[in-house]
Amino acid sequence: MDTNQALAERTTAMPTPDLAALKARQQGAWSSGDYAIVGTTLQIVGERLCEALDIVAGQKVLDVAAGNGNAALAAARRWCEVLATDYVPGLLERARERAAGERLTMGFELADAEALPYDNGRFDVVMSTFGVMFTPDQARAAAEMARVCRSGGRIGLANWTPDGFIGQLFKTIGRHLPAPVGVKSPALWGTRARIEELFGDAAVAIRAEPESFVFRYRSPEHWLEVFRTYYGPLLKAFAALEPAAQAALTDDLFALIARFNRATDGSMVVPGEYLEIVITRR
Repeated sequence: MDTNQALAERTTAMPTPDLAALKARQQGAWSSGDYAIVGTTLQIVGERLCEALDIVAGQKVLDVAAGNGNAALAAARRWCEVLATDYVPGLLERARERAAGERLTMGFELADAEALPYDNGRFDVVMSTFGVMFTPDQARAAAEMARVCRSGGRIGLANWTPDGFIGQLFKTIGRHLPAPVGVKSPALWGTRARIEELFGDAAVAIRAEPESFVFRYRSPEHWLEVFRTYYGPLLKAFAALEPAAQAALTDDLFALIARFNRATDGSMVVPGEYLEIVITRR
């Protein structure tokens, strides 16, 4: 059995909740607000990932679930042949605007991470920063990333960890709005065990190192204002709750920030742990 067949069989063995309906809801969430306002602050993660991948000028690079293009832009700055993909047109438009502003040459295409419209082994590097981890069918998305990466190429990921700030943010939201039954937590992508489960059959080597992105805001209240307005999952969570439940969620979010905040001047300086992953394709 070849690697692609093994990955496909693993995909079909997963539980079968209504993934199509969940994907539609998620697409609506990421289309709401303006994730680019938040995403732009994460640019350093894309730069770090490109360095960890040790990419070379001229390589063909695919950014999956690229959002507003952090990793794709970082690769384009390194003279790669870059294609940024996402299933939210508005986010790709933000990435296109950023590339134009920096006079970077790269491509943009609407594409579903679970059904990438590209030939086997087309890309030297396939990557995603805080994107593919949110796909409903995790095994299928991992299989697709592996399929379009050439033998000897690399897959790079930056995924929030379960115990880090964003992993705990989603856990906090989940206490107020339970997650769909039968769907694995996105934060599992931030664990080595899950990455080995998803990519082990396709990998010669897997390197996974914890890293930290620091959220720096004027205050906890400022962070909540930005995320509640522009970050789709939190915007939708508040919209789904009655006023009393919104107040309870707000209290829990401020308590969460207080657990992580290392600032002592009223501002917010919160380390957000993520796992930086480099997979060498078999």
